[in-house]
Amino acid sequence: MSSTYRLRQLGLILLGANAVRPIPGKYASVQAFFAGWLTAELAPQILAASVADTAVQVASSKRRTRWIDAALGAGAAGVLGYLVRSGSRVQSIVEDALVEGLGEGYDPTPNASIPIAAVARPFNFRDAKVESIRNIAYTQGGRRALLDIYRPRDVDLDRAPVLIQIHGGGWMIGHKQQQGLLLMNMMAELGWVCVSINYRLAPKHVWPAQIVDVKKAIAWIRANIATYGGDPDYLVLTGGSAGGHLSSLAALTEAPQFQPGFEDADTSVAGCVPFYGVYDMAGLNGSKGTLMMRDEFLGPMIFKKDPKTHLDDFIEASPLAHVRVDAPDFFVLHGANDSLVEVTQARAFVKALREVSTSTVTYAELPGAQHAFEIFSSVRSQYALRAVTRWLEWHRATWLAGRVVERAS
Repeated sequence: MSSTYRLRQLGLILLGANAVRPIPGKYASVQAFFAGWLTAELAPQILAASVADTAVQVASSKRRTRWIDAALGAGAAGVLGYLVRSGSRVQSIVEDALVEGLGEGYDPTPNASIPIAAVARPFNFRDAKVESIRNIAYTQGGRRALLDIYRPRDVDLDRAPVLIQIHGGGWMIGHKQQQGLLLMNMMAELGWVCVSINYRLAPKHVWPAQIVDVKKAIAWIRANIATYGGDPDYLVLTGGSAGGHLSSLAALTEAPQFQPGFEDADTSVAGCVPFYGVYDMAGLNGSKGTLMMRDEFLGPMIFKKDPKTHLDDFIEASPLAHVRVDAPDFFVLHGANDSLVEVTQARAFVKALREVSTSTVTYAELPGAQHAFEIFSSVRSQYALRAVTRWLEWHRATWLAGRVVERAS
């Protein structure tokens, strides 16, 4: 029927408009995120379905109303086509970010085209070339104290580089088998050992239980990863959202309060690749969104403290407050359309790193990207993750070269 078709196409136009410019406001942010995220990343599939729907409808509609159906179909196709083009723009944006962040030491690599299968099967996370070893305990504590290891199948590894994935979920939900899978598969195929960890969740376990567990996991990995073919001297952290926060904070700190009972353990890392992370838990940048997150969510749910009387605890938990001269190398990625974590957080964090740190700081701000843009396969996520693989491979090679120079001197 024409009425249901028109409702479908009008709905797609509205969903596409929200993906292009998310609905603002704290009460709409979660809904705007979910709708915008799925619409933007699945735009090619939705566009194909919309065009087919329009073709069938126009062919069967009455002549006097055919123009209405065609106009609605064209409108939906136009906004969805814009989203497809926005995702494709990431190809040049991430390459420019690598060139800017890494400078003369980086050899630009042309992006290969994205395989059709990667877009046609966005939720396919299986890779026959990668084996996984599940549920290894890194400390006491049940299923929240477990980690998984991903590595190339049927390959003898010796001192392979190690990537540690920390899941997001607002410090309250999430699991080691739900996020970072595409990146870990890519890196495992390149000969890396990848480790995905669980950690205790709020509100049952208040802050700083989450960062303490991350530190415990790093200490365990450094002590044990050689058994699985990894190099304990070369660890890089990554994670999205709360995982971006935890990976960044862990990379920047060796504070004893975050390592109770294992203060002498080496939890340092060589680099960090946070995706759409929270870098300011205290509202240091003064933005309305950051202060609202602190007062209405972090305080009552994660810290169970009032930031007005315990602000130092929120500052201590902020990666922005721990930027230092000898910080490890960073590659920060954030979506310009993020409805859950303002992109201003990433901008402030990168600005502080570039002003203080002597290490490389690479930043890719992706137009049209929502929160969680790399969770499943899309044109945007494929280009972004391929840039991360190039950064990681460059970083490992540069680190190895530096070790050779150190030994020679």
